[in-house]
Formats: sequence, C-alpha cells, structure tokens
Amino acid sequence: MSVDIAEAAGAPVPGLVSGRGRRGLTYSGWLLVVGGGIVLMSLARIITGANDIDSSGTVAATLVLAVPIAMAGLGGLWAERAGVVNIGLEGMMIFGTWGAGFGGYQWGPWVGLLCGVAFGALGGLLHAVATVTFTVDHIVSGVALNLLAAGLVRYLSGLAFTGKPGGGKTQSPQIAELPTITVHWLSDNLGTIEKKHWFVVSDVAGLLRGLTTGLSVLTIVCLLLVVGTYFVLWRTSFGLRLRSCGESPVAAESLGVNVYRYKYAAVVASGAFAGLGGVYLAEVAASIYRDGQTGGRGYIGLAAMIFGNWRPGGLLAGSALFGYTDALQLRRGGESVHALLLVLALILLGIVVWRILRRSNVATTLVAAACAAALFVWYASTEAVPDDFTGMTPYVATLLVLSLSAQRLRMPAADGLPYRRGEGG
Repeated sequence: MSVDIAEAAGAPVPGLVSGRGRRGLTYSGWLLVVGGGIVLMSLARIITGANDIDSSGTVAATLVLAVPIAMAGLGGLWAERAGVVNIGLEGMMIFGTWGAGFGGYQWGPWVGLLCGVAFGALGGLLHAVATVTFTVDHIVSGVALNLLAAGLVRYLSGLAFTGKPGGGKTQSPQIAELPTITVHWLSDNLGTIEKKHWFVVSDVAGLLRGLTTGLSVLTIVCLLLVVGTYFVLWRTSFGLRLRSCGESPVAAESLGVNVYRYKYAAVVASGAFAGLGGVYLAEVAASIYRDGQTGGRGYIGLAAMIFGNWRPGGLLAGSALFGYTDALQLRRGGESVHALLLVLALILLGIVVWRILRRSNVATTLVAAACAAALFVWYASTEAVPDDFTGMTPYVATLLVLSLSAQRLRMPAADGLPYRRGEGG
C-alpha cells in the first residue's frame, strides 16, 4: 500500500519497478497453464467422445457469453481499485442495454454503442454522487441503482418503443448488426483439421477457428480494453494515484492526490464499462433490447473480478470460466457437462498434488480431494448430467473455484470504507 502511494507521489522506491511489486504467473507460466488445459480438454474429449467440449462453436459461444461479464467485471475493477464497491453494475448494464436499443433503433448500431456507454456512465455518476459526495453506504447505493434502472427502463420503453414495429414495453425494434470479421481461408482450413478429431492438434484448430470466424468488432474492442486497463492502472502515474485512493485515501490526500476526483473518474468509468457490456448483449448477442436481458451478469461480473483477485488477467480468466460453462450447457448440455465433470476432477486432483508438494493448508487440500473424488464417482456412475443441473453449471463451477482460491485473494485495503476530504488532517 505505502509503495503504491509513494510511487503515485513520485517518490523513489528502492528495489521496485513501478507496478511490479507483486506478480502473479509469468508469461511462461500462463502459456504452461493454457497448454496444459488444451491437453486436458483433448484427453477428456477422446475419453468421453464429447466433441463439443472444445469445438469451434463452443469457443465462439464462450466469447459471446464471456465478454459482457468481463466488461461488468472491468467496471467493478475500476471502481474498487479506487475504493468504491459497485454492486450497481447490474443496473448500469441495464442502462447500457436500453441505451443500445434506443440509439441503435433510431440511428444505427454505432450510435447505439455510444448511447449505451453514455447511459452506463450516467449510472456510474449517480453511484459516485451517492457514495463519494454524500458517503451513502456503497451496498445500499448499488442496490438502489439496480432497482431504479429496472423500473426506469421499463417506463422509458413504454414511451419510446410502444407502437414501433416489433417494439413494446419489454423490447425494442430490431437493431442493425455490427460488422463481423472472418478470416475465410484460415477458418476453412482449420475447420478441416478440427473435423479430423486428432489429439491436441484438432483441439488447437477448433480454438483458433472459434476466434477467427464471425468475430464481432466489438469483441475485439472489449478485449483491447481489458489489456488497456492493465497498462493504465499499473503502468501510468494516473493508475498509481487511482489505486492509492483504494488503499489509503488519507495518505494519498496527504501526498497531493485529489481523492474525490479520482474516485469520481473511476466510478464513472466503471459505469461506462458496464454499459458497454450491456451494449454487447443488445447488439452482438441478440440484435435487440429486451427487458431482463442482463440476467444477473452484473453480479456475475463482480464474482469474476473477485475470482481474478482485482486484476485484469484474472478477471478475464474468471469471465471465460463463466462463459465456457454457460456455453457448454447450451450446446448439447448433458453430454458436454458430463465430460466437464472429468475435467474438473482431474484439475482438482492436480491441485491436491500441488498443495501436498507445497505443504499448503491441510483443510483446503482435504476439501479439494473430497470434491475430486465426488466428481470422479459422479462421472463414473452416470452417462449424462440431468438437464436441471446443467443450468447451474456456471455457478457451481465458479463457487468451487472461488472456495479453493479464497486464501490468495486480497481486496484494496480501503475498499468500501467511507471517506471525507481532510479527515486525516
């Protein structure tokens, strides 16, 4: 904490390069994890015969389902790194979906994109006024914003969409689609290799084909924003000052940081990111605004952010986990989720071995071993997972991972704490 604040003020910190005080996995470590995951998926595909477990269609569906969650989580990351808990992400996403529906129908998808982001940012501004200026409890403000958004957009829909072709109180007219990108020669060749069902090779081909076929330009923009967030918050003086407000605003103020300004900037940006996630749902996932379209993704994004330990890379991994498990249950759910049981059991077994070698917490290791054994038994004793359970898959998988990674999580020290200017004087 003190390191971040000292750096934000421009003070030298011996032996430390800006933003590199605590590091997670290295690039080679991430490559090893991804490579190991592909081998594990390929092995499970061959054993179970569930070819959809990592097909190009599943990868493409994962992207569509994961990106709005990642945008909501990114919004939460900006707000909480500045010390403001943002439970209102769901409401800001709702504003974004409605803004995309209204602007997209009236003036086209690009204007709809701007409208959705602007509506989300307005929701962020409301949350900032309540929490930063009037020090309202962050949870209370967020819940109120969610309720306000749900009621307000229904009222506005009645005014704007009723009587329009295909529109009404619960949905907008059709929105024109944003451009998509397909690398045809690469997609066709990768499709041929994928159909061979070769070990690992076909799995890599399916992964690459899913990333190069029918890719929305908005998907690319959103992924670049995740990368850009890392560089802004961890490689610039602006990011250091913003993060110092989430660690110790009193100390940051004593070093000349305008804490209110940075908190406002972070929460408004948080709303804009969440609004962009809403735009993605309305313009990429559906090409129409519908009431209830967010489906709790603002809360899921918050969970993905916590899973990612308040870091962009981990947030993206958590969003991909949710998107992937959701995609599986939509594509031949019972068979694919049954294969996923084997994958999860093998992952947990690996975690158990790793914890034993590192002599980690015994209780957590035993819980992981028990879960691995239960999943192995479940997989061996059934041929498919009941349809009623497949819809729960994203939430069960995330809760399982969160429970096993809880010990390494560290939220910003002043996250959610009230702050008034000059209180440390």
